[in-house]
Amino acid sequence: MGRELWLASPRGYCAGVERATQVVALALQRYGRPVYVRKQIVHNKHVVARLASQGAVFVDELDEVPPGATVVFSAHGVSPAVREDAAARRLNIIDATCPLVTKVHREAVRLTCPVVLIGHAGHEEVEGTMGEAPDRMYLVETPDDVDALPLPLDQPVAWLSQTTLSVDETRATVAALRARFPSLIDPPSDDICYATQNRQQAVRDLASQCEIVIVVGSANSSNSMRLVEVARTSSAATHRVDSADDLEDAWFDDVERVGVTSGASVPEDLVGGVIGWLTARSWPEAQELRTTEETLHFALPPALR
Repeated sequence: MGRELWLASPRGYCAGVERATQVVALALQRYGRPVYVRKQIVHNKHVVARLASQGAVFVDELDEVPPGATVVFSAHGVSPAVREDAAARRLNIIDATCPLVTKVHREAVRLTCPVVLIGHAGHEEVEGTMGEAPDRMYLVETPDDVDALPLPLDQPVAWLSQTTLSVDETRATVAALRARFPSLIDPPSDDICYATQNRQQAVRDLASQCEIVIVVGSANSSNSMRLVEVARTSSAATHRVDSADDLEDAWFDDVERVGVTSGASVPEDLVGGVIGWLTARSWPEAQELRTTEETLHFALPPALR
């Protein structure tokens, strides 16, 4: 049959990441250097390095930002406490929070009962969401965490989730919650974002017909790591790389069908680098395996319109 090289579609930038990176670039044009960014604007080290080279200064906390300076909040969102701190320091705030993350924050505020948030401890998105209702939000990462929740069984309990989780694992955790809290309250709409779900379905289809899958994405990217997990549920060997520099020739020994995809914070040129590395080693032109079309775009923050 000969060698085959397949590209998952959709892959790469989602609407929230596209908006966030554009926010930093436009803020630099409008306000000049430096523009400060709290945390990584998106979880991709190449994107962060490129923006830093243009004058963005990435900080962990706001006490590293001079009073009155311009600061961008990352796509992952922040807690109300961070917003209050920024206001107290008289910072010029530009909010690049993904609108789908903002939706989860609003759901957390709207609910008056205890809320179980399904997510990964320490992730910026989780910290921001938990900060919306810290006195009544409880974090679980897996179904095994559910039994330890200190919540009465005879009172209403709701659940929300981080937007970049594995669809299948989240479903299993919700099932465990519902088994313990039969009157569990669901969010009004799915919290796992459209792009996360689409990329997971695309890599599932890709892995079903390939012997090896390459996922381009950084190790701290939740959605990229979920793509690795989903691909590994098939028989395909799966490797995560930040760029073509991480590829190893031995991975492709005695392999005829290779699939490539990328996380939602990965620019397309990094995928192109992987494809170029493969074609330089006599792999054929890549064919797209398209599962759905994405047309969603988010408006820029008011400060930059």
